[in-house]
This record gives sequence, structure tokens and C-alpha cells, in this order.
Amino acid sequence: MFPRSVPGVAEQTAPLREKPDSAVVRDALGVGIAVGLSGFAFGVTSAGSGLSLLQTCALSLLVFTGASQFALVGALAVGGNPYTAAAGAFFLGIRNAFYGLRLSQLLALPRALRPLAAQWVIDETTAVTLPQPTRRAARIGFTVTGLTLYVLWNLTTLAGALGAEALGDTDAWGLDAAGPAVFLALLAPMLKSYTERVTAGLAVVLALGLLPVLPAGAPVLVSALAAPLVLFLKGRDRGTGDDGTDIGSMTPGEGR
Repeated sequence: MFPRSVPGVAEQTAPLREKPDSAVVRDALGVGIAVGLSGFAFGVTSAGSGLSLLQTCALSLLVFTGASQFALVGALAVGGNPYTAAAGAFFLGIRNAFYGLRLSQLLALPRALRPLAAQWVIDETTAVTLPQPTRRAARIGFTVTGLTLYVLWNLTTLAGALGAEALGDTDAWGLDAAGPAVFLALLAPMLKSYTERVTAGLAVVLALGLLPVLPAGAPVLVSALAAPLVLFLKGRDRGTGDDGTDIGSMTPGEGR
């Protein structure tokens, strides 16, 4: 199922290095277990927002993208319009489509398996798959991470929802902060470059600044404009020299 010959994968690393299957599995299990346990926080948050046990479990089974799930129930918890909340969760989940474009080339799965694999295209499986040196390692990392996380996330979602019912009023426990805390914990390690940190900071400013004036769920939609805005400004900065000279209009030899 996982061939060791890897034509076209990690072509820029020469010579191609093998990675023991056990090491790939260990890394994948570590990510799957660590993140999967946070499904408990989602179950508690979802139940506290007013969703039923069935609705909460259906979200984890069918949607299975933590950030979008937390965004949805978070907006509902503060009385947001269900359509606005769903729109925010949808646009937040669009990133997985871009992950899929890259992973489809890297994994090269049989056509029959692609619809099933698409359900597992999320932040964590992408993070484990991309650094792998061979196609075999990439497929193992993707499969083990996806399976571990999917099973554990759904089990802990169920446990969290049942636990919330036993706790009663979740607001009294301050569990409404669990969702944002988990999301920030997942997001922070991904902000490695200056551009990513500036984009995240601007998105936070937009969301918090618009929170008092827009309906619940709408600020997260507007904050998505931070990414194209930062990229636009970065493109202008690259196209202009330090002295204001348009680099694109310079003839060869004029640059420094």
C-alpha cells in the first residue's frame, strides 16, 4: 500500500533520505493524541452554547475541523445568527481546500480513496505529512494522524458533551473560554514568519474592534480581510525601492 520508491517527492533533497516507519508513526500519534484530547473542550463548549448531544456529535463526525467547529458554537453561544455563524465557520474551513491541493500531489492516492481522505485534510494531518521525506512516509503520517485524531476527537467530543450535561450551567465554570484557548494554542505555533504574525495581529484588531458594532459571528468574517490586505501591502513594498523608486520600471543595471 505504501511503496518505498518515491519519484517526484522531495526532489530537492539529494540524496533521498529514508525515515523509519516507527518514527513517522510516533510523530503522528503524538500529534493525533495531543490534539484529539481537545475535543473534550469542544463538546463542553458546544453543549454550553445550546446544541444538543446529537448536534454536537454530528459536527465532529461530519465537519471535523476544530477551528470551524469552535467558531460556529462560539458565535451561537453569544446569540449570533445561525447563518452568520455558519458562514464564519465555512470561510474559516476553506483553508483545508488549499491543503488538499498540495496533499493530493504529495500522497497521490488511488482515485477511490480520495473522497475518504478528504475528510482528514486538516491542519494537523497537513503539518505531519508535508515534512516527510518520502511518499511512503507521507502516506503513513497522513493515515495515522488522521485516524488517531478522528477517532479520539469524536470520542472526547461525546465525553465533553455528556460531561457538560452533568455539570449543568457551564457558564458558572467559565468553560466558554475553552474554545478560544484551544484555538490559540493550535494557531500560535504556526505563526513563524513576520508576515504571518502581522496578519494574525491585524485580524485580532479587526475582530475585537468590530465586536461591539457588528452582529455576533460577523467580526470573524471581516477579520479575514487581514490576509489579502497584508499581502497587498507586502507586494507594494516589494515593488518599490527604499527611496520610493518603482523597481518594476528600472532598467537593468540601475538597481543596487
